[in-house]
Amino acid sequence: MGWASRENGELLSLAVGQFDVFLTVDRNLSYQQDVGQFDIRVVVLVARSNRLADLQPLMPQVLETLKTALPRQVTKVGA
Repeated sequence: MGWASRENGELLSLAVGQFDVFLTVDRNLSYQQDVGQFDIRVVVLVARSNRLADLQPLMPQVLETLKTALPRQVTKVGA
């Protein structure tokens, strides 16, 4: 997709309309971006690191969160 060098605001803009959820490990996203201007659900994974071994245990909670998460809001999952 060529999105590797994009910043969060630009990533959110690109994701709207193409994806249902913006999933990130960037805990500062809600302080850096006005998520309310993007019509997409934002889920922040809070884990020790962004390694698969640390993120994988959060997936059941992510799946449950997706049922109730609302667009234009940040939902945190994890510790």
